[in-house]
Amino acid sequence: MGSSHGAGSSGFQTGTGGQTPLRYTYEEYKQTADWLISKTEHRPAVAIVCGSGLGALGELLKDQMAFNYGDIPNFPHSTVPGHAGRLIFGNLNGKPCVCMQGRFHAYEGYPLWKVTFPIRVFHLIGVETLIVTNAAGGLNQDYSIGDIMVIMDHINMPGFAGQNPLLGPNEERFGPRFPPMSDAYDKDLRKLALAVGQELGFSEKMREGVYCSLGGPNFETIAECKFLSSLGADAVGMSTVPEVIVARHCGLKVLGMSLITNKTVMDYNSEVTANHEEVLKAGKDSARFLEKMVTLLLKRLELNNNVF
Repeated sequence: MGSSHGAGSSGFQTGTGGQTPLRYTYEEYKQTADWLISKTEHRPAVAIVCGSGLGALGELLKDQMAFNYGDIPNFPHSTVPGHAGRLIFGNLNGKPCVCMQGRFHAYEGYPLWKVTFPIRVFHLIGVETLIVTNAAGGLNQDYSIGDIMVIMDHINMPGFAGQNPLLGPNEERFGPRFPPMSDAYDKDLRKLALAVGQELGFSEKMREGVYCSLGGPNFETIAECKFLSSLGADAVGMSTVPEVIVARHCGLKVLGMSLITNKTVMDYNSEVTANHEEVLKAGKDSARFLEKMVTLLLKRLELNNNVF
């Protein structure tokens, strides 16, 4: 991601090659939001971001209206297998939703301000709650493939190196210069997710833990996994945290859930290696479990005034 050094309030950096945009302008976010509002009568209160292999969630929406990312003004394109690249509007259990079938990642070559573009658009079209899902590797040795980890906190490793979606001049119309992250994942929503999992008979598959975000696209080394585990991380992945930071910056409530699709390798004598096909297969195997959870969770949100 380009540095904000030398950028003024215009959000551009001037170099030998002319002006290179360092961020979207407020007007560009508004242009995209207005375009979507003009194309659909759906007014979603909840946005769902689907991780690798979890795009089937979007197919559950009733009265669907879908847009390919390539047709939406200013939208980036998803290039990762298992990410369909569609924005779907509709109703899930009577709740108006918008679902991203496929997200964007820094490892695709996108700066973080582009990765998180849809989140601010969601805010401008009236979304109040963001549900983010991802496929993650289990660092916690008590976790099993197919477990669902409700994210209680995160470790933003790229942030330690100065990679943050809020870099550059702050846009006050979205949020404050220094947003707190100690309450990034809403306590009531986490409690509700765990209760819904129990209600569905999935108690043995439900976890609550700390998600660690890395840049990718390579899977982690054994030494890195041991290091992250020692920091208190329970699961590791290559997404989610930038979207959560931007969502909290503009006041959205956030629920994050990781599908544990593989166990990280911690033993130098192990013959096992992580691969994306394994991630997609585990996502497919557990997709119905997560679909049921999200569907029932939305139903419960209607009854939970202090959450929604």
